[in-house]
Parts: sequence; C-alpha cells; structure tokens
Amino acid sequence: MNNIEATLFLFFFFIFSSSHVHFAGAKQTAGNITASENPFTPKASLIRYWNNHINGDSPKPSFFLSKASPLTAVDSTRFASLASNHALHTRHSDFCSAAKLFCFPELANAHSVDKHGDDVSFAAYSGKNFTNYGSDRLSGADSFKNYSGGDNIAVDSFRRYSRNSAGHDDGFLNYAGEVNVADQSFTTYATGTTGGSGDFTNYNTNANEPNGRFTSYSDKANGRSQTFTTYSDNGNTGDQTFTSYSKNGNGAPNEFSGYGTGSNVVNTGFTKYGETANGANDSFTSYGENGNVPVNDFKGYGNGGNGAVYGFKNYRDQSNIGVDSFSSYAKNSNNEKVNFVNYGKSFNLGSDNFTGYGQGNVGGNVSFKTYGQGQSFKVYTKDGVVFAHYSNNVSSSGKTVNKWVEEGKFFRESMLKEGTLMQMPDIKDKMPKRTFLPRNIVSNLPFSSSEIGEIWRVFGAGENSSMARIISSAVSECERPASKGETKRCVGSAEDMIDFATSVLGSGVVVRTTENVVGSKKKVMIGKVNGINGGNVTRAVSCHQSLYPYLLYYCHSVPRVRVYETDLLDPKSLEKINHGVAICHIDTSAWSPSHGAFLALGSGPGQIEVCHWIFENDMTWNIVD
Repeated sequence: MNNIEATLFLFFFFIFSSSHVHFAGAKQTAGNITASENPFTPKASLIRYWNNHINGDSPKPSFFLSKASPLTAVDSTRFASLASNHALHTRHSDFCSAAKLFCFPELANAHSVDKHGDDVSFAAYSGKNFTNYGSDRLSGADSFKNYSGGDNIAVDSFRRYSRNSAGHDDGFLNYAGEVNVADQSFTTYATGTTGGSGDFTNYNTNANEPNGRFTSYSDKANGRSQTFTTYSDNGNTGDQTFTSYSKNGNGAPNEFSGYGTGSNVVNTGFTKYGETANGANDSFTSYGENGNVPVNDFKGYGNGGNGAVYGFKNYRDQSNIGVDSFSSYAKNSNNEKVNFVNYGKSFNLGSDNFTGYGQGNVGGNVSFKTYGQGQSFKVYTKDGVVFAHYSNNVSSSGKTVNKWVEEGKFFRESMLKEGTLMQMPDIKDKMPKRTFLPRNIVSNLPFSSSEIGEIWRVFGAGENSSMARIISSAVSECERPASKGETKRCVGSAEDMIDFATSVLGSGVVVRTTENVVGSKKKVMIGKVNGINGGNVTRAVSCHQSLYPYLLYYCHSVPRVRVYETDLLDPKSLEKINHGVAICHIDTSAWSPSHGAFLALGSGPGQIEVCHWIFENDMTWNIVD
C-alpha cells in the first residue's frame, strides 16, 4: 500500500467512524447530505463543520456552501498528500484544473505560435503568442481589431514584432478592453525599424488588473511614429511598464493621449525612456487625469538625448493623491526642450520626487507651467528650470472631487429610508471565479513573504510575472499590521472563515450578502428596511475577496456598525428586484482623510458615519438577530 492509498484508507476510516455522517436527510438546500451525495467531499465536510461549530438556529446559506471546493474525495486526499510532502508543484496543471483555481496558462503550451508573411487583418482575436511577426517586412500593414476583448483571463505575447521592418504599419484597435486580469507582453517591438507607424487605440480600456509590458520598444528606430490613444482608461489596479522605450532612436515621435484617465491605483513605470535619442518628439496629453492614487515612476527619461522635445500636458490633473518619481530626467542632454503644462493640479496632494531634473542640460529649455504641488523646487532655481505659474493651494473640496468615486458607492445612513431613490453602484464581482480549498490542503501550503518563492513554485508563477506580482501583493496585504481596534485574518478555507467569525462573535452567528446584482449601476428605490439586532450599534466581521489562485478572503472585525437588510425596488414598477445588505460604519475616526468616502460625501475622519453595500461574493457575519 503506497502513501496515498494509506492516507485514503485512514481518511475514509475516520469519516465512517464519525457520528456526524448523514447518509440520508433533507435536500442540499437544507444543509444536509442526501443519500445521492458522496459524504466524503469537501462540501459534505463543510456542512458537518458548520453543524458542529455554529448554533443550530443559524441558517446555512447556499451562497456560502457553494464556495466549497469541487474536488472529489479522492482528489482532495491525493492533493493534500502532495501538499504535505511539498510536491504539489509536480501536479500544478492537474491541481489548477480539478480545484477550479485561477492560474495563468503557460504561453509555450497553451498558445499557438503563429507566423504570417503577408498583410493580415485580425478581428475578434485572442489567446495567441506571436513570434517574429512582421520582421524584416517592407511596407504593408497589419491590424488587430477587438483583440482579447471581454476575456476573463487574457494572456498574450508578441515577440520580435515588426523587427527591422521598413515603412510597415501596425494597428491595434480595442486591445484587451473590458477584460478581467490581463497579462500582455510586447518584447523587442519595432526594434530597428525605419519609417512606418504603430498605433494603439483603446488599450486596456475598462480593464480590471491590467498588466502590460513593453520591452525594447522602438529601440534604434528611425523615423517611426508610435501613438497610444486612451491607454488604460478607467483601469482598476494593475501595472504598466515600458523598458528601453525608443532608446537610441532617431527622429521617432511618440505620443500618449488620454493615458490612464479615470484609472484606479494603476502603477506605471518608464525606464530608459528616449535615452540617447536623436531628435525625438514625445508628448503625453491628459496623463493620469481624474485618476485615483496613480503611481508613476520615470527613470533615465531623455538622458543624453540630442535635440529632443518632451512634453507633459495636463499631467495628473484633477487626480486624487498619488506618487510620482522622476529620476535623471533629461540629464546631460543637449539642446533638449522639456516642458510640463498643468502639472499635478490634484485635488489632494500626492508625493513627488524629482531627482537630477535637467541637470547638465546644455542649450536646452526646461520649464514648469502651472505647477500645482505643495513642495518647493529650490534646488533647481540655479539650474535654469523655469516655473511659469506656481500654484501652492490645491483644492480638496469633497463636493467637487468625487468624479472618480463611483456614484452610490458610499452613502449616509439617512438614505436607508423606505421610498428613497438612490444610485446603486456596480456591485458585480470582477474577480476570476474560484473556490475555497479544503482545509487539509490549504493548511499545508506556504503563505508568507519569507516563503514567496515556494508559493510561486506551487502555482507555476515565474519570477517577475503578473501572477507572481498578484501573489506577492495578496500576501503583503495579509501581513499588513491590523489598524487600531481591528482584528484581521486572511482565510483560504471555509472552515477557517467560520473559526474566525465565531472567535469574534461567538457560535450564534449568521452570514449575509446582497442577494443578486440586479439594479447594479442603476437607480433603485429603497423598500422595506430591517435593522439587524434592532438597528442598534453592534459588531460585525466583514470578509472581502483578495485576488489569489484560490478563493482567499481578507476578514476583519468591524466594531461599532449598524447593519441593514432592505428590499430594492424598480423605481418604475415598484416591484422587488433585489434584497440588499448594507453596513454603516459609525466610527470613522481612524480612516484616512483621503478615503474615497470623504471625497464623495465631504467631511472627514470621525465627523460622519459612512455606509456601503455588501458587494457580490463579499459577506458580513453578525450575531443572530
């Protein structure tokens, strides 16, 4: 008998010996195990765990039970054995598939390698790895329309694209728009080209977790123009990186229009941008406008260039805080013109760091026009940097800065009155569909920053890959120290969530969520309202999803809240369309002044209560009413 068979024998022996096994009973909706259902599945185990740890008067909600792992009893035991022996990575693909995890496909195996020698027009195209595409081409044009649009997980790669071509045009229209978790890579794009143009229109527009990488973009290009229009507009988190952009280029104009407009916490990195370029002409228009906490990093921008023109127009205008870093900008350049127009006229101050700006510039023109940040640049006054209009006062009026805060996302408690007409935000779950792992598996998986390399190995995440960043970000957030008065825990199994909720609230608990997503992004009318626990101030445990290969929740205790259930009605027919759950935070004194709630509603920490809906697949635990 091998190790897995022995483990299976012991597992079945234990289950058969348990006094809590039910081979017959009510239907699954009642939370029991029927004769037709295998009693050894993770879902059956979860039901028994609920029965043993939660007061019998608490209903078993179907939405919670549906998150149990779909693994069979045999697979659950097999993968648990591999996990305990640190060998789960050897069955990575099987594990991802059987457990319905969120795993990026391997490009080498999952994507075809297509090569095309003639002009091609692609429409409604996705899931491809292009290698040596358009290399050494003379004139002609290739176009992509609706590339990876609307995909749940978009993974695409272009390698050696248009390399050494002459007079060849490339066009991307609606590239990876409306996608959920995009991972796109352009490597050695248009390197060594002469003439021609590359045009990206609607790149990653309305994308969730967009991650785009451009490496060696237009390096050594001669007279080739590159245009990005509406780049990552309205994107949600994610990273965009440009490495060696137009390095050693000659007369290559590059234009970004509408870059990151209306985006939410998108990180951008430009490294060696236009370095040692000759006659470059680059412009950024409406860069980061109306963004929420944009993070931008420019290194080696235009260093050593000759006769180049760089311009930022409406940079981070009307955005909310953010972090910008400009290092070695136009340093040691010759006859370069660098101009910032309307820089950083943000609603709330961010953090900017300019190092080596225009230092060593010979015969050039380095200037700021209408600069709206709160820091002085005294170090540059002697280096020929001109500030045309310095605005030291930045607006922070809550009534005018809520453009990027979705209407209805936060509201006051007084809105929860029958007959009130209000805007419902987008409460749809944007995460990839996943399930919990059985506790006997998740308890044997590494989950700490000190073991990050091993976590990457388990889930097949290559170093510097998007999946590696996703994993690292989730682990880092889970390891963040709790806020004052907060108790927190990240859970990857349903049993762990039950344990945390009952440790805070006791065994007499009930879990709630908004019934469905009908009415999302529309006007709704508040129907009958029920205040949980008599509408009194109480405690709750809120659990929010984190992006991770398996279903991972960030759960935290929330003291001093009021929780409400309410019918949501169609404003015209007055028919019930949904049953919403809302939570009102009575004490906001520990919240950041830049929290979106205050920007949307006005006021500040500790001055008002803030309410919000429980979104799809998020949940709140409360004491039984």
